[in-house]
Amino acid sequence: MSTPTSSQPKVSLPLVYQQELFEEVCEQDQLVILARGLGLLRIVTSLLHKYDAVGNNLVLLIGADDRENGWLGEALAEHAVRSGTAEARGLKIINNEVAGVSARAEMYKRGGIFSVTSRILVTDMLTDLMDCPKISGVVVLHSERVVATSTEAFILRIYRQKNQEGFLKAFSDKPEPFTTGFAPLATMMRNLFLRSPSLWPRFHVTVAKSLETKEAEVVELEVAMTDSMREIQAAVLECIETSISELRKSNSSLELDDWTVDSALHKSFDVVVQRQLDPVWHRISRKTKQIVNDLTVLRRILHCLLTYDCVTFYQYLETILATHAPPPGSTRSSQSPWLFLDAAHTIFTLAKRRVYTGKADLSKKASGKVPHGLEPVLEELPKWAMLGEILDEIEKDGYFNPAFSQSSRSTLIMCSDESTCRQIREFLQTMHETPLEDLINQHGELEKPSRASAAYMMRRKLRAYFAWKPDFAKLSALFFRGRAPPPNKRRRIRGGAAAASGPNRQNAGAVQVTEEQSAQVAALLAGVQPTEGEQNLKQEIGADSFENMEDYYEFYEMNNLIVVHPYDGDMDERLLDELRPRYVIMYEPDPSFIRRIEVYRSSHKDREVRVYFLYYGASVEEKRYLSTVRREKDSFTKLVREKGSMSVTLTLDAKAVEDPQEAFLRTVNTRIAGGGRVAATAVPPRVVVDIREFRSSLPSLLHGRSVEVVPCTLTVGDYILSPDICVERKSVNDLISSFKDGRLYTQCENMLLYYKNPMVLIEFDQNKSFSLEPFADLTGNIGQHDLQAKIVLLTIAFPKVKLIWSSSPYQTAEIFEELKRNQKEPDPLEAVKLGLETGEEIAGVYNQTPQEILRSIPGINPKNIKTIMSEVENLVELCNMEEKDISALIGEESGKQVHRFLNRSAFS
Repeated sequence: MSTPTSSQPKVSLPLVYQQELFEEVCEQDQLVILARGLGLLRIVTSLLHKYDAVGNNLVLLIGADDRENGWLGEALAEHAVRSGTAEARGLKIINNEVAGVSARAEMYKRGGIFSVTSRILVTDMLTDLMDCPKISGVVVLHSERVVATSTEAFILRIYRQKNQEGFLKAFSDKPEPFTTGFAPLATMMRNLFLRSPSLWPRFHVTVAKSLETKEAEVVELEVAMTDSMREIQAAVLECIETSISELRKSNSSLELDDWTVDSALHKSFDVVVQRQLDPVWHRISRKTKQIVNDLTVLRRILHCLLTYDCVTFYQYLETILATHAPPPGSTRSSQSPWLFLDAAHTIFTLAKRRVYTGKADLSKKASGKVPHGLEPVLEELPKWAMLGEILDEIEKDGYFNPAFSQSSRSTLIMCSDESTCRQIREFLQTMHETPLEDLINQHGELEKPSRASAAYMMRRKLRAYFAWKPDFAKLSALFFRGRAPPPNKRRRIRGGAAAASGPNRQNAGAVQVTEEQSAQVAALLAGVQPTEGEQNLKQEIGADSFENMEDYYEFYEMNNLIVVHPYDGDMDERLLDELRPRYVIMYEPDPSFIRRIEVYRSSHKDREVRVYFLYYGASVEEKRYLSTVRREKDSFTKLVREKGSMSVTLTLDAKAVEDPQEAFLRTVNTRIAGGGRVAATAVPPRVVVDIREFRSSLPSLLHGRSVEVVPCTLTVGDYILSPDICVERKSVNDLISSFKDGRLYTQCENMLLYYKNPMVLIEFDQNKSFSLEPFADLTGNIGQHDLQAKIVLLTIAFPKVKLIWSSSPYQTAEIFEELKRNQKEPDPLEAVKLGLETGEEIAGVYNQTPQEILRSIPGINPKNIKTIMSEVENLVELCNMEEKDISALIGEESGKQVHRFLNRSAFS
């Protein structure tokens, strides 16, 4: 292993808590848990730069996603330029698309900082493509994801077994996962092979002092919701409370203390509910499953109420109603229970009244005139008016108080997602344009607009809504309600021409949206047709070919620039550094971004920042924000308490070196001659594993049982236990898909051809029910298309193929250990050669994801898939091929099926 030999490089960490944390991490291996928004990636970048500047280290970064890799790569390049270290090489990213086997081996030899995907890294370590003793150290991001069965834990175990001297640093900015379960922090430390945790909450003394040296100017603005929004929110919360009460009644045997309305406001609520119900999923009723799905829908409605405009929100409610509509002839029990509540009727009625109101005057229909009575309301979101007032204040402040600091006069508006950003951009483009009829007062005189208005934007959305509705009606009838009966079979309904002012109820009691007459829609649209001034407004740019960029594009002046951007985690730090905004408008509250502002302001004392903090008063938005802050604080409090009472975590001497005597005893076999003879093998038991199986946790569990795992690209089977035993592993989902495309039959044929004892392992998830189908779905009549019937047919067709049922990967590892007793060890080279055609290379050259997509296409089977992969470059080329060209490769019937599937219309 290489060690730093040159002087320490300069590190740019301006705050005291950052410097102390950096020194701690450099001195010893530890798990760092930092509060969100305090600059975790900046600490990691400084640490990586320290080892990169030396030039002769091999450091691995695991757990980083693509965006974090890009951020770290740019930051390391900036550090190298600023410090002037010629030995720095920057971050090298290794994934399926970047480097092959030989190229990776050469890159590892040269050294540097590498971010490698977990599946590639674990196979390179097991095959010794990477020389583990030469690794200087490993840096783990998102360490909260490192559970016992994860690939990252597998990598760390291999690393510690082969390298006892390299460093190991783990980082996380999510304390909540470390506080669930029994002794969660100690368990996580054991998975990470670490002994020392380092906790840095926002209330840490050093952090608090560092961020209070120069505070930003904060203007907190509580925005009142409209009466309709308050009533809709109360109705949705009532539906959520009723649904949770129904779940409590139906599942009284489960621990449901966390199932409350307050906890339902968090994003993790769906995961918590699903995790608790998964073990008994086969026992719960269909109604319970429906309610679990309904809770997700209701929580989404709450979010959309505060972020969508009134037209888009009502449009979204119509899609929900269409997708939850029962098929013709079904009973009330098949519908979502919340749709039968009075609160649901309130939601749909008020949502429609926010868009338009009134009732058609049918008395004028006889005279041939268009019926009138529907009037557009187009209620605006209250935050829009407040946003307009803030921008006016910023404009005046910039004029009377010009900035003399290093900040630019730009304004940054931060939102929760990209859709809200598009909405705000559209509002800013049209907020000073008001329709002529809205400017005429009661005396018939023109007045100047008193405030920002979204009238033009809302009129445009209403026209788009009525243009969308006919197409949606066709799709709804096709996909959700089934095809309509022929005209001669329809029943005439007395008074069917009358149009209601809002949603009504079906005979069964569920909410139903009443369709307006085309004449009413025409009258309503006539009042919101685009005027000449509206047509001259700039439209939203959907796509740009970027041709002739130099003629039409130029760099923006940073002064007086308004930037609308979604919250983007640690990427927001770079946005603040590059934009240097004088004003920041937080359109929606976000605790982590508030801390980023604090860090930014404390780090740059020569820059002035004013923050406008907007939130809806007495709303779920405010409750969610306060609850998020409280949960993080409680989590850190629990971690501090557990750290104080936690015993030292010993994981095989914390360096993972197994005792030689223990390793020898694992090779002892006492089952020879009934225990009368004892034999010991020179090598540990070996299992040849297909490289695609490293998506599962089974190879990691086998390795944890001191089994030598040899990754190879196998044509026949997934696991080779001995020269005679071959196992094809199937999860439940994979088993179903294998039966559908016939792949399992071909796999059984190949195993019978090359192995004496072929086996099919059906493995279940340890966190889910050990059952193929729920008990409630089982019927007395089982057809040939049922899964159980297909399994029976498989055993009849291949009587020599043994079926193994396993409740979890843990039990599978035990079964494999039992099957390997008294068996010879498999030869990896022989296992790879079996099933290959004459002249075919041993190493596979095809990408696995396109293969899986290709197998799911009708007409593609195991016999012709190799022809397609060898003759067609990619899936795009296959989609553009003519039917005759496809038929020439795989046959007329199969070619017709493939071409018909790829060219089928969604409306047919």
